[in-house]
Amino acid sequence: MIVKRARVLAVVMVAGAAVLATTAGSAALAHNDSSTLNVRLSGYQEDPLVFSTTGRGTFRVNIDERAQEVTYRLSYTGLEGNVAQAHIHLGGRAQSGGIMVFLCTNNGNGPAGTQLCPAAPATVTGTITPADIIGPTGQGITAGQFDEFVAAIRAGTSYVNVHSSLYPGGEIRAQLDHEH
Repeated sequence: MIVKRARVLAVVMVAGAAVLATTAGSAALAHNDSSTLNVRLSGYQEDPLVFSTTGRGTFRVNIDERAQEVTYRLSYTGLEGNVAQAHIHLGGRAQSGGIMVFLCTNNGNGPAGTQLCPAAPATVTGTITPADIIGPTGQGITAGQFDEFVAAIRAGTSYVNVHSSLYPGGEIRAQLDHEH
């Protein structure tokens, strides 16, 4: 009887270990596979000051780590100022940070090839590759560091920001996390 229980216990332990290994493997694959995130931008998420603005927007990002590509779709409307530029920054909730990637700019300050920001209401789309990542070096991300860029998005420590002529520091913003 004791031997039989020991065999059953051994079988259960081996099966449990197999399930855990499979689950861990699936989790690792899920982290490396494509993932999509959708967020809503508003003035209420701005930092250091919150703004009551008619501006709003949506941002959809699809991460494909294997291809080292992040595709995005940024839509904005109702901005109270003229759109100036849009970026993805490194920074936590209620925290401002440096620019990791330009999405568009009308200020002539982006890397070569940065698209112009159309007047609101508008949609800007594109694909981010390692060549598009500019930093911020002072926060530990160097140009081209795609893995660190993706890690910041996955950790919820990055945000998308649309800057306008009325609110040059940003009129609408959204934290890139799964809560919004």
